[in-house]
Amino acid sequence: MKAAVFERFGDPEEVLQVREVPEPEPGPGQIRARMLASPIGPADLLLVRGEYGHRPKLPATPGTEGVGIVEAGRGLLGRLLVGRRVAVLNETGGNWQEKVVVSAQRVVPLSRHVPDDQAATFFINPATAFIITRLVLKVPPRAWLLQTAAGSALGKMVIRLGRHFGFRTINVVRRREQAEELLQAGGDATIVTESESIEDRVQALTGGEGVLFAMDAVGGTTGSAVARSLARGGRLLVYGTLAEEPLSLGSRMLFLGVKRIEGFWLSEWANRQRLWTMLWLFRRIQGLMAKGVLSTDIGPVFPLDEIKAAVRQASTPGRHGKILLRINSAS
Repeated sequence: MKAAVFERFGDPEEVLQVREVPEPEPGPGQIRARMLASPIGPADLLLVRGEYGHRPKLPATPGTEGVGIVEAGRGLLGRLLVGRRVAVLNETGGNWQEKVVVSAQRVVPLSRHVPDDQAATFFINPATAFIITRLVLKVPPRAWLLQTAAGSALGKMVIRLGRHFGFRTINVVRRREQAEELLQAGGDATIVTESESIEDRVQALTGGEGVLFAMDAVGGTTGSAVARSLARGGRLLVYGTLAEEPLSLGSRMLFLGVKRIEGFWLSEWANRQRLWTMLWLFRRIQGLMAKGVLSTDIGPVFPLDEIKAAVRQASTPGRHGKILLRINSAS
């Protein structure tokens, strides 16, 4: 079967190649899925570069998310899943190949109402957006939520969650055209960092109080300004490091006003949850997907053989929509 493989860390366009590899066999408690599609996300590209939270043993295949059809399984759960279309979570990578073996507990049977392209992006962005806003920060109706990287797929989901659940969003972007797009999509307010101060704009929007809830995927000067915009008792969740620069904060800012800055890592959060919590979460995500709240904008779709062109497109600044790999047909 075919798989996208890299034997050394580096630029994904340079080090990734498609080659023939042996077809895997499921072990106890595992399933084998014939992959239909898998997205190219920032975490996948960081993994190939060797800059992610862990480094796989080489040679390795990327791909943390995807959708496939279970064609073999071992154990009670594995056998029950045979023939089902499932979302496949492969936390250490491996979905960019025609067939993949994972634990039967790392797949989610999908409703027929969720199309393949949305099912392929089922986990990371939808789950992160929902968990941060509804389960961790628990942003109440009418409250302000300040978010960076608001023009990302996840940022747009947060805006739609705000419209659905009644909280208001302040959306930080770099360019004015991004701001206009987000306001048309339902964002309540925007901050354009190329021409506006985050702190001054937040003060104006909140009557000088600051925000109680914030989420940051950037870090550096942008994330630091968001932290300084917290109200008394405010809480900031850091879930990304796009700027690859540390936060710079005075200690006094935290203990004067009892403010909190915490990290969020989806897999760490999920590993602490009980099975019933995850099952409930998966049902909620599918329901919100069906309503368009947690939908993902899909960009160009590439066959697996065009992996170099696909990762080049995924790395292009300002591109629109999630890049997908189409790995097998549904039939």
